[in-house]
Amino acid sequence: MRARSFAPLALLLIAGQLAAQETAAVAVETPPIPQKPPGAPSDIYRSVVRIEAAVQTPDYATPWNSGRFGGGIGTGFLIGENKFLTNAHVVSNERRLLITVHGSPRKYPAKVKFVAHDCDLALLEVEDFTDFKDFPKLSFGEVPQLESQVRVIGYPIGGERLSVTRGVVSRIDFSSYSHSRADSHLIVQIDAAINPGNSGGPVVQDNKVVGVAFQGLRQADNTGYIIPTPVIRRFLKDIEDGTYDFYVDLGAATFPLFNPAMRKALKMEDNGLGVLVTDVTPTGACEGVLKPGDVILSMDGHEVDSGGQILLDGEKVDMNEVVERKFAGDKVALKWLRDGKEENQEITLKTLPPARMYAIQYEKKPRYFVFAGLVFQPLDTNLFASVKFDDVNVRRLYNDYLPKGIFTEREDIVVLTRVESDPVNSQLGGFSGLAVDKINGVTVKSLKHAHELLNPPTLPEFHVVELFGASRPLVMPANAVEAANERVRETYAIERLSNFTE
Repeated sequence: MRARSFAPLALLLIAGQLAAQETAAVAVETPPIPQKPPGAPSDIYRSVVRIEAAVQTPDYATPWNSGRFGGGIGTGFLIGENKFLTNAHVVSNERRLLITVHGSPRKYPAKVKFVAHDCDLALLEVEDFTDFKDFPKLSFGEVPQLESQVRVIGYPIGGERLSVTRGVVSRIDFSSYSHSRADSHLIVQIDAAINPGNSGGPVVQDNKVVGVAFQGLRQADNTGYIIPTPVIRRFLKDIEDGTYDFYVDLGAATFPLFNPAMRKALKMEDNGLGVLVTDVTPTGACEGVLKPGDVILSMDGHEVDSGGQILLDGEKVDMNEVVERKFAGDKVALKWLRDGKEENQEITLKTLPPARMYAIQYEKKPRYFVFAGLVFQPLDTNLFASVKFDDVNVRRLYNDYLPKGIFTEREDIVVLTRVESDPVNSQLGGFSGLAVDKINGVTVKSLKHAHELLNPPTLPEFHVVELFGASRPLVMPANAVEAANERVRETYAIERLSNFTE
């Protein structure tokens, strides 16, 4: 199971978020893209483009509002016929995209063809590819070796023209991708700054792309991270069928086995191998195969050391890298130790859709409904990042949603996020920020289910809402709700009292 982090991340997205600019496409009589001049240093530069994005970020605090507008600058590059690769965070929540070519003032309208927020990659296409027909398509190389030199090409802030910097590969690791706040993949660290605007640009070695620039480190100077080619190739292969299907997940959490006493208790040799299974996700790929207390010894024949690493392609990487390169329906061979005896079995990998609750969502409108001034929303990381939740029950439900299998009983954790003042809900403001357990005696399974319970065909005398951790239920007369809804709609200028589609 990939690691999650909910605290503010040190890793910075480098989308180059700037004030929104009203930039119109230039008329067709704009001079054509200049050809490569004699003696130009590289054909690669022609195929690296500047991306201007106008974006609209949803407002989860007041979900009926349209959200705030903004903009940013990023980089992309041509990899095929009308295929421009960039970062997902460059184009997230976009409302308009314009592409500019090195040495030309013309702006080309573009659109997102595929986006993968879990690995921070996106593929764009322009409305008219005619002017790009003769541009070279950049090809991919392998993961660069430690201490080898690479070039970072892009359009960082500080100027309008193309920028090229050089750096040395200083680390190859398995670490978090800050765009989604929930996913970890293979990364390559270089000693060159990845600045706002560089995001999505190619990182080149021997005239082949060996990575995509995507984030930097706040606490260190001249430290940047690139998405290496195994991650890029997996994204491109995933979208070959016309859809992006997300990464698969092993569905098992592990813990290092360095402690000698623990190894002895588990009847293990002192050979530096094996990691302890601490949790198996319900409905996950390992359910019914592994159980807490097992010790994973190998994956697809690669020995797993006590720190959870394997030797792959000559480098020590996290054992999850085996799973990272596979797709739903693929198999992985596991060998594990249980009660001192070795066991082995192939498991079929699959995605874990409930795990996306822990990832920031993009291109989606907030789900909510307003009922007599009470605002109900489903708990997810977007909401968690927008609203301060101090209640211990809400935090517990959030943290246990996947590992404890709460999602098998409740599709959504419904939270009373706001109370818009109205006579019918007086004295209820102190209950905001609490999770809903039952409505009219029925356990709430989803946001839509909560709405149905509060709007039954036959109205009860009173609606009773039970909240986790509340000293008493919320009670309001059912026949007063319709009038309250109209007052709240008019008083707070709420055009739509509900949205159940993302």
